[in-house]
Amino acid sequence: MVIFACMKERLLGKTPAELGEIAKECGLPAFAGKQMAQWLYGKKVRGIDQMTNLSKQGREALKQKYEVGMAEPVQVQTSQDGTRKYLFPVNGDAANAVEAVMIPEGDRKTICVSSQAGCKMGCKFCMTGRQGFHGSLTAADILSQFFAIEEAEDLTNTVFMGMGEPLDNWDQVKRIIDVLTADWGLGWSPKRITLSTIGVLPMLKRYLDECKCHLAVSLHNPFPEERAEMMPAQKAWSETEILRLIKQYDFTGQRRVSFEYTVFEGWNDTPRHADALIKLLRGLECRVNLIRFHRIPDFPYGPASAKAMESFRDRLSAGGLTATIRASRGEDIFAACGLLAGKHNTL
Repeated sequence: MVIFACMKERLLGKTPAELGEIAKECGLPAFAGKQMAQWLYGKKVRGIDQMTNLSKQGREALKQKYEVGMAEPVQVQTSQDGTRKYLFPVNGDAANAVEAVMIPEGDRKTICVSSQAGCKMGCKFCMTGRQGFHGSLTAADILSQFFAIEEAEDLTNTVFMGMGEPLDNWDQVKRIIDVLTADWGLGWSPKRITLSTIGVLPMLKRYLDECKCHLAVSLHNPFPEERAEMMPAQKAWSETEILRLIKQYDFTGQRRVSFEYTVFEGWNDTPRHADALIKLLRGLECRVNLIRFHRIPDFPYGPASAKAMESFRDRLSAGGLTATIRASRGEDIFAACGLLAGKHNTL
C-alpha cells in the first residue's frame, strides 16, 4: 500500500505512549508524551515551539527530526446551502489534493473526511473512483481535515465518506478513531462517528471487532450481477459475504448499520429492486439511505425522479424497512456524494 510520507516524521496522530518514546529519544522525560498529546489534540497547535511547557532544548531536539505535520487548506468553497468544501494538499503537493466537506444542519456540524487520494474501488458512478488511486493518507493528513478547518471547535459528528475507501487504509483510520474517542484525544462518543465502506473483507471484520462506531455500507443494488456492473469490488467481496458477516453483530443497541443506495433511473429504481432489497435485508436492524445521483460526464444513467424515489422509499417502508431520502448538500460546489475529485474548482 502506498502511504504518503514527508521528510520529517509527523507527530499528529501518535498516541501518548508513542509520543513518550519520542520525548525520551529527544532528551525529554517520558511524561512529556502526555504533554505533547495535550498540545496536539487539546490545543491543536501548528508548531513544536508552541509546546511551551517543554524545555527549549527539548523542543530544539524535537524539531531536528519531527514536525507537528498539520496541513492547511489551500482552497475553501461555500455552497448556497452553507456546506463548505476544503481542499487539502497531501505532503505539500496540491496535485495530490484531497477534499473534506463540512455540512451544517441545525446545531450539528458534520465533517465528511477523505482517507485516500483517489480510490482503488473503481465505482463507475463516482468521480473519485474514476481518477484512480494515488495513495493512502497518513493519520496527520486525515486529522488535518478535522483540526485545520474554521469549524474545528464546533464539530459534532464525522463521517468517513469522502475520497477513498476507509477500510483500505484501516490502520491509519483506526488511529483517527482512537484520537477522536480517547480521553487523551477529543473524548468523543463512538456514536458521533460513521464509517462508510464498499465492504472490504476482512478489514470490515476488524472494524466491527475493534470499535463501536456506526457502519454505512455502499450497496446500490440488491442483485449481485447488476451491482458488479457498476462496482467492480463486488467480484472480490460480494454483498452476500458482507451481509453474512454483518448479521453476526448486534445493531440493536448503540451501534447502527445503514445501507447507502444511490438511485438511478432505469437501473435500480424498480419495484423488482425494492422487493429484492427487502428480502436481502430482512431480519437486520438497519436503515436504507436513498441518495439522489448527481450527474457526471460519460455515464449512461441519470438520477431517478423525486416521484420515483418516493415510491421506492414507500415500497421499502411497506416491506418493513426503515428508509429515508437523504437531502443533497453542496451540489453547486461539487461537494455532494460522488462528486469529490480533489481538484481546484472555480465557481
